Amino acid sequence: MPNNDKILVLDFGSQTTQLIARRVRELHVYSEIRPCTASLEEIKAFAPKGIILSGGPASVYDKEAPQVPRELLDLGVPILGICYGMQLMAYLLGGKVEHSQKREYGPAELTILDHKDLFYGLEPSRRYRVWMSHGDRVEELPPGFESIAHSDNSPYAAVRHKEKPLFGVQFHPEVAHTEIGRQVLANFVFRVAGCSPSWTMKSFIKKTIQEIQEIVGPEERVICALSGGIDSTVTAIIVHRALGERLVPIFVNNGVLRQNEAESVLALMSSLGLEVRYVDASERFLERLKGVVDPEEKRRLIGHTFIEVFEEEAKKVGGVKYLAQGTLYPDVIESVSFRGPSATIKSHHNVGGLPERMKLKLIEPLRELFKDEVREIARELGLPEDIVYRQPFPGPGLAIRILGEVTKERLRILRQADAIVLEEMKQSGWYRKVWQSFAVLLPIKTVGVMGDYRTYEYVVAIRCVDSVDAMTADWTRLPHDLLARISNRIINEVQGVNRVVYDISSKPPATIEWE
Repeated sequence: MPNNDKILVLDFGSQTTQLIARRVRELHVYSEIRPCTASLEEIKAFAPKGIILSGGPASVYDKEAPQVPRELLDLGVPILGICYGMQLMAYLLGGKVEHSQKREYGPAELTILDHKDLFYGLEPSRRYRVWMSHGDRVEELPPGFESIAHSDNSPYAAVRHKEKPLFGVQFHPEVAHTEIGRQVLANFVFRVAGCSPSWTMKSFIKKTIQEIQEIVGPEERVICALSGGIDSTVTAIIVHRALGERLVPIFVNNGVLRQNEAESVLALMSSLGLEVRYVDASERFLERLKGVVDPEEKRRLIGHTFIEVFEEEAKKVGGVKYLAQGTLYPDVIESVSFRGPSATIKSHHNVGGLPERMKLKLIEPLRELFKDEVREIARELGLPEDIVYRQPFPGPGLAIRILGEVTKERLRILRQADAIVLEEMKQSGWYRKVWQSFAVLLPIKTVGVMGDYRTYEYVVAIRCVDSVDAMTADWTRLPHDLLARISNRIINEVQGVNRVVYDISSKPPATIEWE
């Protein structure tokens, strides 16, 4: 737990709760999300300098509407309610909330009535574009409150208690569509809550190294599951700086890696000063995958085989008490959200399954961070750009990008096609602009013509998406000439492929990976 000034975000089920925490962190103030069901004792123990109540889909009058203890509003801690959070605050303090005859979704013009506190520094003579998303609205203010801004449809678009540090806004300052959102949040965080901007990645690294040194005993060793991706690499570097040679990074070749990936990862880790334990278990993984077509079974077999290999390696290393892994904050949020754990869309390979089997204690130095913060840490650590901007790659590897059975021949085809995609994306400058770009081998063959001959060969799909955290994603509008170049190269250079298609589905309803 950081010693910095902290803002607590209580989640009422809003789709943009993560954005609130991210926006506060962008101000260099630590923020953390907890479910609105968190107890008063837990909130006090967190010792926040300010609390933000998120929006949410419910109405305060719903039978099972999420609430917070009334006593929370009497703690003396500055509180900002956003949308539902504002309505709930008004309701708990004796105000009136009603269904609006005219719902307000999308842009609205905000007229500011008071330029102290939340709206400090904004021009008094103009209206500002904000983003609304509500069906209910506050119709009658609780005792002691006053309006400090209104829109055409919301007479109380922003409110403030005259004596207590309680504030509410009907709009969403966390979304980019609200042009004054950053200023409003900054005013709450700094002017109202009195925080200082001390949450930096440099201070995070220093503090995390100290914590690891305090936790791990002088004779104890730590293993780290290393994939070559940014999360596991940053984890390994931080733990290595804390423990030196008592960290044992382990890279497992599972047989479904991309072209030349094992060699490139090992060379890169060596250049970073990490002595990686390389385990070639490719034949074992591929033998287990023979005849398997169900994607969940593929994931299960790969995950279990990883556990098996790590158990064996941990015994060989000896003295291992801890497992370091690159868990990020979005993974943590999913398990503590007010909405509860998300429905299982697909199993994720995560060596977090190891501790239960191996009785290892976890070290997760990145569990407080978002992906963009991990990239900032990577830059702070001086890691090469290939690591900083490396696109995510799934633990089950190419096995879930080959629809149907995984065979050596299909792996050859997909590796070559995928290498072309990545090469063209990098050469064109598009690689860093997107979240992920890769090839998928489909389990169908189509008729084609090459020269004077009829062909009957595989179809390769290209998947390229824009995203911030992979929770949602939109397909990337790549230039047609780039798509043409990728398609032409794959068909001409990869034996066994005569057709290339482009995936134009978004998440949701689709997922980023095909399996």
